[in-house]
Amino acid sequence: MTRIRKGDEVIVVAGADKGRTGRVLNVDRKKDRVLVEGVNMKWKHVRPSQENPQGGRIQREYPMNPSNIAFLDPESGKGTRLGIAIEGGKKVRVARPSGKPVD
Repeated sequence: MTRIRKGDEVIVVAGADKGRTGRVLNVDRKKDRVLVEGVNMKWKHVRPSQENPQGGRIQREYPMNPSNIAFLDPESGKGTRLGIAIEGGKKVRVARPSGKPVD
């Protein structure tokens, strides 16, 4: 189970795009995939259509496994794990090393 949410800033910790950062665009919990802006770019060959009358090749992001990304801690600028703490009767996400809330 991942604690990464849509809109989080993440850093890639494994794979061809290791070290790159981006914003999470989509989290698919059923397929266990995460779509990150500007990361895992691949070429897609498209047929001519109303939106794209020429057809051709377009480059777009493809989903990746959440184990290959880490939450980007704004304080340290490094990847960190997230935990859950209860503050005032509400669950909040906290950065593991510092224990500070991230929301």
